[in-house]
Amino acid sequence: MGSLEGAVVVVTGAARGIGHAIAEELGLAGAKVVVNYAKSKEAAEELVTRLQQSGTESIAIQADVSDPEQAARLIEETFQRFGRIDVLVNNACINVDRSMKNLSTDDWNKVIQNDLNGSFYTVKAALPYFMQQKSGKIINISSMNGQVASFGQANYTAAKAGIIGFTKTAALELARSNVTVNAICPGYIATEMYETIPEKTREAIVARIPLGRAGTPQDIARGVRYLIVDGDYITGATLNINGGAFMQ
Repeated sequence: MGSLEGAVVVVTGAARGIGHAIAEELGLAGAKVVVNYAKSKEAAEELVTRLQQSGTESIAIQADVSDPEQAARLIEETFQRFGRIDVLVNNACINVDRSMKNLSTDDWNKVIQNDLNGSFYTVKAALPYFMQQKSGKIINISSMNGQVASFGQANYTAAKAGIIGFTKTAALELARSNVTVNAICPGYIATEMYETIPEKTREAIVARIPLGRAGTPQDIARGVRYLIVDGDYITGATLNINGGAFMQ
């Protein structure tokens, strides 16, 4: 792509955390940004206002991507507003952490539906536009915990591992349309959720990270930007941004 100037970008789950940082990074680089949110309307609209004040064209669209009809509406409203879609970043994510003996079927389905199926729903809806344009970039946010075992996260690790497999197949199928599809696997990132972990546990986590710190949402956002701007010959890949906590 070479430049984000004028590119139309959809970021799911963009009101907070990693999604917020991605939307901000891409918007300040010149992209037209669709800030998707499910429930955090105020936070999403605050981000849109800040981007608009910096000269970035941006809108907030409410849609729960775990619902295929809402996911399709998100993509359709984007196209109706901007006439195209250049980049789709699937970031929307929830977690319900319990050991398997305490994990209910509903706990399992809820996370799989949102974290894995939601990515399929948005990609499926965007496919006709990408194929017609003969261009596009899809970036799916997976997790280091989709690559390694994580106690109490059977549903989350299954969803995030599924995203990696889905990314590879989508990359293979969409290459003929000049659409690249890649995954990013963040490690421990200093989001609001991370800050709720007890201090001693966080210290133990950091002690296992070779670079000696948790990542920031901006670390992930810069990885997304790299794949969009400089990743024209990268597809079906998994970019690990984890400070060395997991090395394949």
